[in-house]
Amino acid sequence: MTEITPVLMSGGAGTRLWPLSRRAKPKQFHALGGEHTLIQDTALRFAAEGFGPPMVVCNAAHADLVRAQLAEVGVTAKALILEPEAATPAPPPP
Repeated sequence: MTEITPVLMSGGAGTRLWPLSRRAKPKQFHALGGEHTLIQDTALRFAAEGFGPPMVVCNAAHADLVRAQLAEVGVTAKALILEPEAATPAPPPP
């Protein structure tokens, strides 16, 4: 059986849930209604048969936070793909 490599997209500027969510710690790094943070819950969904360790795409400033939060739930990322700055799929304003 081929293992699926999950890719977790961990972006965000920390503006939508202000003041809880900030640039240094956006919403995916907070526990919102459960015991785990959003990124931990997402990683744990893939800690099952048929899935390999996840690759995580995140802002370079959040790399240590991603590693620490995943380690808290026993998940080690296969790779971190670090973006030097936020990249949005939306077209630039006119």
